[in-house]
Amino acid sequence: MEKIHYPRIGERVHWYRLKNGLPVCIVPRKGFARKYALFATRYGGMDLRFELNGRWLDTPAGIAHYLEHKMFDTEEGNALQELAKNGAEPNAFTSNAITVYYFDSTEKFEENLEILLSFVSVPYFTDESVAKEQGIIGQEIGMIEDNPEWVVYKHLMQALYENSPARVSVAGSVESIAQITAQTLYDCHKAFYVPANMCLVLVGDVDEQAAIAIAERVLPKESGTVIERDYGAEESLLPYEKEVRCAMEVSMPTFLAGFKCPAAPEGQERMRNNIIGELACDVLLGDSSPLFARLYAQGLVNGSFASSYDLLPGVAYVSVGGDSNDPYAVTRAILDEAKRLVAEGIDEDYFQRILRANFGTAIKALNSFEAIAVTVAEGCFNRYDPYRFPELYDTVTAQDLLDFIRENIVEERMALSIIDPKEEQNDESND
Repeated sequence: MEKIHYPRIGERVHWYRLKNGLPVCIVPRKGFARKYALFATRYGGMDLRFELNGRWLDTPAGIAHYLEHKMFDTEEGNALQELAKNGAEPNAFTSNAITVYYFDSTEKFEENLEILLSFVSVPYFTDESVAKEQGIIGQEIGMIEDNPEWVVYKHLMQALYENSPARVSVAGSVESIAQITAQTLYDCHKAFYVPANMCLVLVGDVDEQAAIAIAERVLPKESGTVIERDYGAEESLLPYEKEVRCAMEVSMPTFLAGFKCPAAPEGQERMRNNIIGELACDVLLGDSSPLFARLYAQGLVNGSFASSYDLLPGVAYVSVGGDSNDPYAVTRAILDEAKRLVAEGIDEDYFQRILRANFGTAIKALNSFEAIAVTVAEGCFNRYDPYRFPELYDTVTAQDLLDFIRENIVEERMALSIIDPKEEQNDESND
C-alpha cells in the first residue's frame, strides 16, 4: 500500500495493488456517513475494433453501452434491485473511453461492494435477454435522436472526423445494436473486463482492509492482458467536412463549431494539455470574456452559449456553440477574436482571474465523491495523477494559452454543424 499526501490541497490517497494486478484507490473521508464505490473499465464507445486471442474483431457501434446495460443481469435476478434493497443508489454510464459502475450508500457498504464487484466480474447473458434489451435501448436511441443538442453534436463529430470512431454515437443506432448477440457481449467482456484493464476507487470512511479482502476474494485471480485496439487511420488536422446542416423542431437555429486539435499524450502532459485547453476556451469564449459580452449585447448568443476542450482516444477538439439566429456571424467573430488575442496578447489581470477561477473549480470538485472517483479512474487509465493539478497550474502561462489559440482556433481546422427550425426551411423551399 502506498500513502500519498498532497499538502497544498489537504488530501490523502491510499493506493493498493491486488494480487491480480488491479489498482485500488481509497480516498479517506473520516467521519462521513456516506461512502462511494466506483468500478471502471477502460472500455468505451470508441473501442469497436480490437484484437482478441490473435484475431481482430469488428464489433457493432453501441456495444460498450449495450454491455453496460446487460451487466446488471445476474443468474439470480438483477443487481440493481439487490443494491437498492440494501439502501444503495447504484448506476452506471458509458463514455467514449470508459465504462463505470458505481453506488453510494450509508449502510451495508461492504455487502454492496461485494455485489458490485461480483456482477461486473461475472457476466450472465442469454439470447432472449439480449434480444429484449434491443427494444429498450432502441427507445433510448430514439429519444436522443430527437434531442437537438445531441444531433448537432453528432453531426459535428461526423464533420470533424473521417476515420476515428469518435464520429460514432456511443449508444450506436437501432441498426447496429440489432447485430449484437450474447456471444458478442461475452467476447467484449472477456477482452476488457479484466483486472489489467480496470480500476476500483472507494471514497469515504471506508474499512480499507475489509474492502481489500472482499476484492481479493471476489475478483478473478488472473490479471488478464491489456489488448490492442484500433481507432482507425490517422486523422489530419483538417475537418472531413466543412459544414453539416439539417432541420428539426427547434424554435431558433442551434449550432456547434468544432476545431480539430492534436491528440494529447498519456501521462502528466495530458492533464497539462487539458488545463491549457480549458483555460484557453475560458479566456476566448467564457461567459466573462469580452467576446461573449459583445455577442450577447448584439443578441447573437444567449445563455446557452458554451465551449469545451475534449480529449478522446487518439483525438482532441474544441467545440463551441448554442442558440443563435446567425451562426456564421458568431463563428466569424470567434475567429476574429482569436486573431486579435494572438496579435495583442492577453491582459495579465484577466489571465490571472481566469486562472484562479479554474483552479477554484478544481478545488471545489474535491468536495464531490463522484467527481473524485471519476477523475481518479481517468487518471489511472491515462497514467497521470489528478491530485497534482496545483503543480501543473503553476507551470501554465498566458503564452501557453496564446499558443493553443494560435495553433487550433483557425478557420482551416473548423467544421460547423447547424440545426435550423423546420418551419424556416419549409418557408424557404416555398419561395
